[in-house]
Amino acid sequence: MLIKRIGYYLVGLSLGSIGVYFFWQKKQATFDYGMDARTLKTIRIKKRFFSDDAKRVMQNSNIDTLKISTILYTGDVDFGKSKPRQKPCAEYYVTGNKDLKNISLYVSRCDSTSTIEKIFID
Repeated sequence: MLIKRIGYYLVGLSLGSIGVYFFWQKKQATFDYGMDARTLKTIRIKKRFFSDDAKRVMQNSNIDTLKISTILYTGDVDFGKSKPRQKPCAEYYVTGNKDLKNISLYVSRCDSTSTIEKIFID
């Protein structure tokens, strides 16, 4: 009897999980619960500016805003090199992943804006 109940429970749980997965995928919801994901999301949703130094590096190294956006979606925040409690604007060091692992950004996040201050290429 107990094994039958567990079987029904697992079948229902599996079907429900599959349904929820497809429902959330269609809504394009994000689950930004980790420290990196929350930090990158708050940087992305603010109006983005580029410092003169960052613009110069972008022009000289053929880095476009799509690569910057990709780093801000999939990158890793190095909290050891960042200053998250700095006032009035927190500063974060973000490194790219995979193909963009040689590009790092130094981002200043204020109340309503995010500024790419520096771009480092290894």
